[in-house]
Amino acid sequence: MTPERDISSAPFEAGTVLKRDVFSETVSGHLRGVPDFPVAMRRIDAGPLWARPLARWLARREVRALRAVQGIEGCPALIRADRSAILRSWTAGTPLHLARPADAAWYRDARRLLRQMRRAGVTHNDIAKPQNWLMTPDGRAAVIDFQLARVHRRRGLLFRVMAREDLRHLLKQKRAYAPGLLTPSERRMLAQKALPARIWMATGKRLYNFVTRRLMNWSDGEGTEDRIEREGPAIRAALLTDARVAEVALCTFALPAKGVGLYAFVETGMGEGALRALVPAPGPELIQPVARVPRDAGGRVRLDVLQLVATNRLDELAALEQAEPELAETLEPIIAGRLNLTDRSR
Repeated sequence: MTPERDISSAPFEAGTVLKRDVFSETVSGHLRGVPDFPVAMRRIDAGPLWARPLARWLARREVRALRAVQGIEGCPALIRADRSAILRSWTAGTPLHLARPADAAWYRDARRLLRQMRRAGVTHNDIAKPQNWLMTPDGRAAVIDFQLARVHRRRGLLFRVMAREDLRHLLKQKRAYAPGLLTPSERRMLAQKALPARIWMATGKRLYNFVTRRLMNWSDGEGTEDRIEREGPAIRAALLTDARVAEVALCTFALPAKGVGLYAFVETGMGEGALRALVPAPGPELIQPVARVPRDAGGRVRLDVLQLVATNRLDELAALEQAEPELAETLEPIIAGRLNLTDRSR
């Protein structure tokens, strides 16, 4: 929700780059004179010239969808848009692959959100990716990234199929993070892909993977955790062969115009060069030795915190240190020695 003041023309003050690809660059920040209302800007003119026609087409889709979902709790609020950028409200929350909700209340709220979007005639079409789902600080569901969303003029077969696929993709997240909560009917739905989805997986999905992964060097695989799942076990095993390595935590960050990079935080007294020698090439793009990795009360590594460091989200780290002062002693040297500065806007 926007504050009770006119913000439609307030200048944007850039903060941290959240995501960058050939089609756009998404930057968090705030509006001048309104520091208490965080926003995000998708810059459409940040990519190469050849990609801009498609980037503008995607932006028009996003603007239409954001206008259609205005007022739905858990959807971003559109502030303004032009040929060069889209400005929307910032959605506070933890991406699903980090939050890993196990409470039935989050999934009930996520279904409520999809129902309200369906009543507005909108299908998201990209919520198979867990990073497009958030758990807000009060435990509710939110969705972001409406680039592929569609506003349907008619509630015909195509709309019903796409709405069903949105729900099925939510159930895939439930199966991944809270499988014990699935009902028998939800399990049956997961087992029955719609015919268009089966055709896409057999034809268009293969072409999409070839273009994005081979030609554009993106990592997709339903989200940024793709490389962690594929390469992570071997990287961890190689680093932990040395007794001086106590822990390895892997996160992802944006590689400009190339997709997703791996960032390894290694609890050790060794130097970066010695650590890199342990890992077969190509290994993680970034390896940062740290004295201690942050942990929760149960001793589990705080991947949510390290992900903020990996993506250079300093404002959120500052807020986190204020909310959890016990983390500050561990976090400060990690933040001071962070290796990814390219995500920071200039």
